[in-house]
Amino acid sequence: MKNRPPPLPDSAEPSTQAAPRWPASRMLRWIFGLQLVFAAILLGSDMLRVLPQLAFPSSAPAITQPLGPGDQTRRYDPAQIDPRPARPGTRPIPATTDMPSRLDFVDTVWDGQPVITLTGQIAPGDAARFADFLTTVDPAPTQAFLNSPGGSVQDALDMGRQIRSLGINTRMTATDICLSACPYLLAAGTARSVADGALVGVHQHYFGENTALPAFMAVENIQRGQGEVMEYLSDMDIDPLIMRHALLTPPDEIYLLTPAEMDSYQLTTSQ
Repeated sequence: MKNRPPPLPDSAEPSTQAAPRWPASRMLRWIFGLQLVFAAILLGSDMLRVLPQLAFPSSAPAITQPLGPGDQTRRYDPAQIDPRPARPGTRPIPATTDMPSRLDFVDTVWDGQPVITLTGQIAPGDAARFADFLTTVDPAPTQAFLNSPGGSVQDALDMGRQIRSLGINTRMTATDICLSACPYLLAAGTARSVADGALVGVHQHYFGENTALPAFMAVENIQRGQGEVMEYLSDMDIDPLIMRHALLTPPDEIYLLTPAEMDSYQLTTSQ
């Protein structure tokens, strides 16, 4: 009969007890507290972004004030910009109501050619809506009339690439505006026309929503966004020096380009 090893002392026996667990109520309180911390961080980052503008609002003239040499910066608030009544016979769809909070797409015939009008703010998701809209337009449009105070940069870039891929010309009449992200739509036209009196303006952009990211990651996102814009302008044969005015103009102001500047940056083309 084989010898059995002596039994282990009680203190050396393997434990069969499970690790202590937090009560469900304590776990829920901890998760809720963590959510409050993240919400406070997000709110704080948003406040840091807008407080300077609230404390020191722009003293620039209203956007409706006439331009002068070296006097091209105007106050910018997309919620306060309404369409200017179109002059008879200059635009397929006269704009006489409030500026839509997201792009309104209309296809029609103008001077015997199929055209589309894009009116309103560029909201997130408008690029996908625009792609769906284009599938319903037959025959394909030859021109796109623009009238927008701007909005989502990424959607504007995506829509611009769609416009260029279809060989559509972009056009603005004398009472149209194209501000903030809208000039990227203008830049997409195979041919680009801006009538005297139209307002085309650029400024600094936000890229994506604020998140609780370290500062270096936030800067990286901004740099990535600017790089994408520069690549887009190059693909559209636009002089990237146009970004100089955008980078020097805060988000609550807009730098209005003169006809000579638009021509020098190739934002407009000879018709």
